[in-house]
Parts: sequence; C-alpha cells; structure tokens
Amino acid sequence: MKLTTSLINPILRRIWTGQFAKKPCSHLGMINPDVRPEADVCLACVATGDKWPGLRMCLTCGHVGCCNKAKNQHALKHFQATGHPLSRPHRDRGMHWIWCDVDEALLDLPE
Repeated sequence: MKLTTSLINPILRRIWTGQFAKKPCSHLGMINPDVRPEADVCLACVATGDKWPGLRMCLTCGHVGCCNKAKNQHALKHFQATGHPLSRPHRDRGMHWIWCDVDEALLDLPE
C-alpha cells in the first residue's frame, strides 16, 4: 500500500491542485478515530435513482456521499452544510488519501 500511495497521491495532487508538493492542513484534528461509514452507497443518489463514479466518507461523522465527479456532488454538499472538511475514498480500491475541502489539499492517510 505504501508504494502505491507514494506513486498515486502525487499524481492525483498534481491533477487536482496543480502541484506535486504536499500542502499543509490544520483540520486533521477533526478526524474522529471511531468514525464508521453510515452506508456503502450514496443514500441521496439511491433515493433519486442516480449513479455515482466514486464515494467519499466524511472523517468527522461517517456520512457517505458521491464524489465531485458525480452530477449531484453529495459529499461536497455535506461539507457545505456541516463544515466537516475531511473525507476519504470509500470502497475505492487503491485510493489511500484524505481530501480537505477547506485547504483544497490531498493528504496522505496517517500511518
């Protein structure tokens, strides 16, 4: 996992933020170490019959929403409604990162 993360995360960081370098984030203290996903699907999309390309889980409360590439962007809407800035991929193989919506930073998962 470490090798995959060290190769994939810088590439994603460059695509999403325009830079390879890691950006600092002051929100890591908002991670709930006991957080569990509320579902394995985007419940809001399921309710409307929509599909999603990827899921993101809020690291504060466990809300699971569709990613920013989905038409509904429920994970982003969750951040906007709650102020919970940190999320990570949920059920996406090979994805080991945290996204901070406030700092617009892709962070490596803490070890």
